[in-house]
Amino acid sequence: MSLSESSTLSSRLAALAQRMGLLGRSSRQIFARASALRLPFKPLPAAVESIGWHDGPQLQLLLNLPRGALSGPVQEDKAQAHCALTQVVEAQMQQLQSFDLRLIDGFAYPCPAPGYVSFEDYAASEHCKQVRIISYKDFVKTIGLALPRFLAGEPIELRQANWRGSRTFWSGDVQGEAFAGAIAYARRRELEVLLPANLVRYRLNEAGLDNLQKRYHVLAMPEAAWSDPSFMGLLLDNGIPYARLSLLKKAGTPEFLLLPKEHQEATALGEGLRLAGAPDVPSHLRQLAVQPT
Repeated sequence: MSLSESSTLSSRLAALAQRMGLLGRSSRQIFARASALRLPFKPLPAAVESIGWHDGPQLQLLLNLPRGALSGPVQEDKAQAHCALTQVVEAQMQQLQSFDLRLIDGFAYPCPAPGYVSFEDYAASEHCKQVRIISYKDFVKTIGLALPRFLAGEPIELRQANWRGSRTFWSGDVQGEAFAGAIAYARRRELEVLLPANLVRYRLNEAGLDNLQKRYHVLAMPEAAWSDPSFMGLLLDNGIPYARLSLLKKAGTPEFLLLPKEHQEATALGEGLRLAGAPDVPSHLRQLAVQPT
């Protein structure tokens, strides 16, 4: 970096710091150092098109988030972050007298063969080669493997989430190949298949998201950050309050870092990390929810 480029960057950082009201010398230094970090930040994953509920973000876990799910040095900071996070997702339970099973296009349990976009694709794969449906009798026999009380009209358990678009997921956990094959057959033959249903609808709560974004910087931090001496020095040496959430983490995906905006130096660190490339989690969640439902 040339001397002129360095001077320009310093001026930009100082201007940003003043606009944010970070007038204390310590806060300005934290902001400048954080914004210069070179951590392997990655964009948060876009919405997925998959029959697997577990292929997407498990945001429903926020609804009943265990108090011990957050880590951090101060219990009160973790408790306040926990309270904000549990307001982000809400659930509505409905008992439907009649639901057309052809509208189902996903498994709510961990799919043994992830990555398929539709039941049709899955049913046509090697995983389902043992499922053969030629007649209505075959259909009834096959769907009965997944739903043993299908002919008795026992309610089916379903779930939806507005971060998974218009998909409806079956909460059964056996004979997924038979279920997918039967639903694909019913759609192909335009065969109406009705059952009562217990449906759980999850949705991101706008008021809860607004509250979270107002009170916290919530940033997606790569795993490497927690062993990076520059970042950990900024976080710990300055006694910055924070909470860390790894409950929603999958292998290779980031964790959430929550920094309270009411604390000046935490705000300095949060703004600096955002400038360095840390993804803003609330903004990402809003994008996930802006889908047809």
